[in-house]
Amino acid sequence: MLDDLDRSIIEVLATDGRISLKDLASRVGLSSPSVTERLRRLEDRGVIRAFTVDVDPAALGYGLQAIVRIKPLPGKLAAVQALIEQIPEFTECDKVTGDDCFVGRLYVHSIEQLDRILDRITDKAETSTAIVKATPVRRRLPPL
Repeated sequence: MLDDLDRSIIEVLATDGRISLKDLASRVGLSSPSVTERLRRLEDRGVIRAFTVDVDPAALGYGLQAIVRIKPLPGKLAAVQALIEQIPEFTECDKVTGDDCFVGRLYVHSIEQLDRILDRITDKAETSTAIVKATPVRRRLPPL
């Protein structure tokens, strides 16, 4: 699906999303028009979904990160999903198999704020929460 040049382009962009097309082309050994065409094809195929920024929540005052496992009460699956989608502190949430239906990651300023958020969910679901102490592996690309 990807050739070596596509992999190189993605790897460079993953480490420096602000790189100029000229510099990207130089790094991967192509001309700027060739890199532009490859980027367009990667986007069209859905391989590259977005060019984005990586913000440090701690720099914004979010001192706590939590992982919350959520098991909706019978008949509450859709309501719980809608509620999670409405709470901006949830920065990620996956619908999963197993005992829990959702696993979410959220950032908060304090334990009190976390409690207020969980209180909004507990009448519709059981939760199990873990405070993140460190992130030894940050989000990264899967093997290309």
